[in-house]
Amino acid sequence: MARGWLRYPQPMERPTAIIGAALGGDSFEDLISQAEATGAQAVQIFLGDPQSWSAPAGYPSEELRTAMERAGLTLYIHAPYVINVATSNNKVRIPSRKLLGYTMKVAAAAGAAGVVVHGGHVVEGDEPALGYANWAKALTEVSALNLSTPLLIENTAGGERAMARHLNSIAELWKVIAEFDAGFCLDTCHAHAGGLNMETLVADIMSITGRIDLVHANGSRDEAGSGRDRHANFGQGLLPGEVVARILHESGAPAIIETPGSNEDQAKDIAFLKNVLAGIA
Repeated sequence: MARGWLRYPQPMERPTAIIGAALGGDSFEDLISQAEATGAQAVQIFLGDPQSWSAPAGYPSEELRTAMERAGLTLYIHAPYVINVATSNNKVRIPSRKLLGYTMKVAAAAGAAGVVVHGGHVVEGDEPALGYANWAKALTEVSALNLSTPLLIENTAGGERAMARHLNSIAELWKVIAEFDAGFCLDTCHAHAGGLNMETLVADIMSITGRIDLVHANGSRDEAGSGRDRHANFGQGLLPGEVVARILHESGAPAIIETPGSNEDQAKDIAFLKNVLAGIA
């Protein structure tokens, strides 16, 4: 029986038109201004330095919630990149769990629609099964927090010891963590770089996880299967924007673009997706 810590609508019940952007700002007012400039209906932020183990003390969650509600924006939080709950390295795994728990609590207090975290990897010499088991232990701790905000595990672009790059690894991970009802964030650049079949991508992921809760709608600067995580604006890379739009349409999930450049560049990417989606519908 699935544990009851994630109680929210399944992906296909959600609106398909929500497209937001990964943004940052000096204040919540600045964040909202950037969202308006890009045409974003949702925003994704980090709570602090994504490469740091330091959790920002006293984060103003209630202020963030109020600001997002007044602006009519959906909020997603991206967990720090340093988190790797799969590893056997205690110096990484233990602080990863602590930082993930902190991020989840702040996100829930802020009314976030989800917390995105990378799948992580095991160290050389360790079997993938150890990483899957470590994920189950981490989710046990998150489950004990009894929060309504879902955790969304994101597929990754590279690494042969990654937990969520190849379909077989994602499938093995989901077998172990199925009872926790975790969500899934599908990154199109990562899938392209990871060598996944972009034509059958949504069906392939859905057959494993049963859900796609968020799409990171990104182009890619590199060729398929490169393992390189380098995002591109639509029309400037090697992953056609039309393919990304089709994946977004098929998933029925909200989207966050993490494309490079200015707010103007991101506004063009959001407008591109909306135009293509309008044609599909």
